[in-house]
Amino acid sequence: MTKQSIFGRIAQLARANINALLDAAEDPQTMLDQMVRDYSSSIQEAEAAIAQTIGNLRLLEQDHAEDVAAAQDWGRKAAAASAKADELRTSGNTADADRFDTLAKVALGRQLAAENEAKGVEPTIAAQTEIVAKLKTGLEQMRGKLGELASKRDELVARSKIADAQSQVLDAVKSIDILDPTSELGRFEEKVRREEARVMGQQELAASSLDAQFESLDDASESAEIEARLAALKLGSSGSTSPSPSAIEG
Repeated sequence: MTKQSIFGRIAQLARANINALLDAAEDPQTMLDQMVRDYSSSIQEAEAAIAQTIGNLRLLEQDHAEDVAAAQDWGRKAAAASAKADELRTSGNTADADRFDTLAKVALGRQLAAENEAKGVEPTIAAQTEIVAKLKTGLEQMRGKLGELASKRDELVARSKIADAQSQVLDAVKSIDILDPTSELGRFEEKVRREEARVMGQQELAASSLDAQFESLDDASESAEIEARLAALKLGSSGSTSPSPSAIEG
């Protein structure tokens, strides 16, 4: 299992889920929540795949350690058998010495096989170790992206709510424009103005009638004054001689 195959499959799954959500998106918050869940699920799949890869690597490392230990053990056994053979050969027991030399050769053969096993798996261990390191890095990056996605989700949900609130305000403003309650006040104000105008008209009419009455009184006073003066003239005329025509002309 390689880094490309794990993350490639997960990336395809994540893209497919996100694209499907975008195509069917109606409620932004529901869509974004689902995206977070899908990406979290993808991370869980990645974690499981990486854990399996790490497990396989640890098994290889254990096998390698066992091969190294076995090679060391067979080496000790070969050395012990060879030393025993030398001891027996020194004492003149050639037959047993040859037998222990044979055992030493068998042990050396086992040692060589174990060393070859250990060496043979080392390139695989090195490659898997590199892959695991890259997988861990990729997983951390995915977790970081999940954090960014969750943060972006919160931001977009907040912005969406603000946009909805603004839309509601605008709709309310439009409703006020269409059904303006102040129009009732306007009609009432117009009614009051008409009433004020009627009162002003009555006041003006009343003032005009009063002025006419005073003018009538003035006219009557003037007529009475004229009559009084005429009477006085007449009284003055009866008490004196009649003036001559020349005096009148003068």
